[in-house]
Amino acid sequence: MDHLQLYLEHLQFERGLSRLTVQNYRRDLELLLSLKAELALAELQPAHIRRFIAALHGRGLSGKTIARHLSGWRGFFDFLVKRHGATSNPCHDMRAPKSPKSLPKALAVDQAVQLVEMEGEDTLSIRDKAILELFYSSGLRLSEVTGLNLADLNLPEGTVTVTGKGNKTRIVPMGSHAIKAMQNWLAVRQPASSGDQQVVFLNRAGTRISGRSIQYRIKQWALKQGISSNVHPHMLRHSFASHVLQSSGDLRAVQEMLGHANISTTQVYTHLDFQHLAKVYDAAHPRARKK
Repeated sequence: MDHLQLYLEHLQFERGLSRLTVQNYRRDLELLLSLKAELALAELQPAHIRRFIAALHGRGLSGKTIARHLSGWRGFFDFLVKRHGATSNPCHDMRAPKSPKSLPKALAVDQAVQLVEMEGEDTLSIRDKAILELFYSSGLRLSEVTGLNLADLNLPEGTVTVTGKGNKTRIVPMGSHAIKAMQNWLAVRQPASSGDQQVVFLNRAGTRISGRSIQYRIKQWALKQGISSNVHPHMLRHSFASHVLQSSGDLRAVQEMLGHANISTTQVYTHLDFQHLAKVYDAAHPRARKK
């Protein structure tokens, strides 16, 4: 068995990473294999890695994307050093080029409300409303929504249990509108077979809905609701985070609900509405008012 497959099995079975995460690692490492061409892994030196980074940068990849690739490569070589006799990690102390920070895009509050208040009596519309309400109510990732099973829902308590990045489980509150929308969906939900009985969100065929289908449906509903922005599931997650933070100011709570391992990841939302906050400050603070 080749080293790449051994490493991927290590990630899945020993570290317990999700199938999607393992697939992302596979893509990162297949990129490395294509860049090294005829060179053997044991022959790679820091100079080679620097050349690969420069090549990716020349292709227009952002510093953030290159850093993710580099992180995957670094972990792979660490595995080879620990388990398979490699003498060094050529990615050690290697850094990706910096790229300008971009703030996550979020809907305005009235746009978010306009989107989730979509109406429809058919089964798919009822399902889509439950999905939209859940995204905006609880800030879930797309993979967390598609992976939901009935056992994850506690509608009487108003909570949903999800397994996020790093196979970490967290309990997130659901709002009253999301609970009602979910109840309406569960009343009409029709699984295709006994194997699909536990799946929350089903497609037309009665099997688990895919992330791609949810992305498409959200775009379609945004257009129907007159929202011109390129709305996608992660934008609803960003909207949830920024709106809760604007209302509460509780960064730690938002961090826990989003499932961020590091609060610095959550802190980006503190910059989303800075201009608005600055206007509030100028209007309200006695030492900021212009005479």
